[in-house]
Amino acid sequence: MRAALYCRLSEEDRNKRTEKDDSESIQNQKSMLVRYAVEKQWDIYRIYSDDDYTGSDRNRPEFNKMLADAESGKFDVILCKTQSRFTRELELVEKYIHGLFPVWGVRFISIVDNADTENKGNKKSRQINGLVNEWYLEDMSDNIKSVLTDKRKKGMHIGAFALYGYKKDPNQKGHLIIDEEAAEIVREVFLLFSKGYGKTAIARSLNERGIPNPTEYKRLKGLRYRQPKDENSTLWKYYTIADMLNNEIYIGNMVQGKYGSVSYKSKKNRPRPRAQWYVVEGTHEPIIERELWDKVQAIIGHHAKPFKGGTLGLFAKKAVCANCGYTMRSSKSHEKYYLKCPTRYVLKKACEGAFISVEKLEETVLLEINALIAQYMDEEYIKKNMDMDSPLLPRKKKLESRIQAYINRKEEYSRALKQLYLDKAKNWMTEEQYLEFTQGFEADKKKMERLIQVSRKELDEVIEKLSDTAHKEQAVDPCRSLEKLDRQMVEELIDFISIGKRDQITGILPIEIHWSF
Repeated sequence: MRAALYCRLSEEDRNKRTEKDDSESIQNQKSMLVRYAVEKQWDIYRIYSDDDYTGSDRNRPEFNKMLADAESGKFDVILCKTQSRFTRELELVEKYIHGLFPVWGVRFISIVDNADTENKGNKKSRQINGLVNEWYLEDMSDNIKSVLTDKRKKGMHIGAFALYGYKKDPNQKGHLIIDEEAAEIVREVFLLFSKGYGKTAIARSLNERGIPNPTEYKRLKGLRYRQPKDENSTLWKYYTIADMLNNEIYIGNMVQGKYGSVSYKSKKNRPRPRAQWYVVEGTHEPIIERELWDKVQAIIGHHAKPFKGGTLGLFAKKAVCANCGYTMRSSKSHEKYYLKCPTRYVLKKACEGAFISVEKLEETVLLEINALIAQYMDEEYIKKNMDMDSPLLPRKKKLESRIQAYINRKEEYSRALKQLYLDKAKNWMTEEQYLEFTQGFEADKKKMERLIQVSRKELDEVIEKLSDTAHKEQAVDPCRSLEKLDRQMVEELIDFISIGKRDQITGILPIEIHWSF
């Protein structure tokens, strides 16, 4: 028997000697599981250990690695101290312990509470354990929320980290004191904006001077702040400046509860209406004087101009650059509205970023939504009336346009090759230069030929489907009645949209929609 040993330590029972060492509890779990495996004369395949993760966290790295190895058949049995160390969610107990593990040929044992999938008689006790753990999670969540709500109402700061410009008071829990080094930057941002500097210009100025942004500042100060892992994560951004200029904490008011969790099982947060925020005035020393604050707010209010037709905010905080991961900004040009990556404007040689018109993105999202509507209609109705995989006519037009673009590009390369030959014949270039240029153009020409071939094959498939489904369009049309998006639809249906940079050769703009259902 090959045994996988799984240990987990949650934040509430953490007892570390040093930050780099395993927790005492983890060591105790390992010792117990190793001893059990040795007594059973089982080979230990690997010890999987997650430190500082709750039993409801599905993103535990070692936990997910163990599940992948279990599916691959790399071991025969999983050992845990208790079933709750594996998971506190009844859903995962049923999915893995009672569902997939038997299919994968993996036995599950938790030593302390005597759970063993080889013993069919204790299945109900495992389910009861799962139910008790589920109740524990829900009760603990309610208790924590109650305590935190009470502290928020009293104006106590409960965040893991103080807002940039402040630090936690070591002598008074829940109280903030000014961090002068960061506060100087905050004052500079407000002063520059009050003098007419734009938010992007302020961000660019700070970046060019090498001033670390708030997240990088925390890291440099030794705080255990989880920094985004990309090369532009240390840069000041437009929205960092915008959030700073609107934050009342800088005038001495404690503002908390802007976001609320979806449920105790999810780490996702949703914005809450201002009426549900917890605002307590005068809880700490202000960094920004009231006169300067009022001047800045007046400028912000004057600059806030909604787009015509309610376009502004349709994809607010939903569209992100696929390259750097930052939220795309809206802009207007020639009476049209666009979304663009902000990173390229705050520092030279930063992410070149993504760019798309709001109209184009709305069209793409509508096509996907209507395709989903068609897909999830009544199964019998689909069989009788809707065999289409997606809206085909727009797809056909796109493919035809794409093929023509490839053909034009191929002809350009052919003309370039002929011109190169003439230049060589006239001794306007050396043999080496001729070979170098022709190899490049030949490679590009062959690439176009391959793209033409692939696109034509796809076009043939679309045309075939159109011929089979043309008589069903009338039945499908009522199902595609959605012609316009509004902000509420976007908020409820979409988690985020990842937008890449347009391919210079194919013209394809990568768009990936992540639904919230």
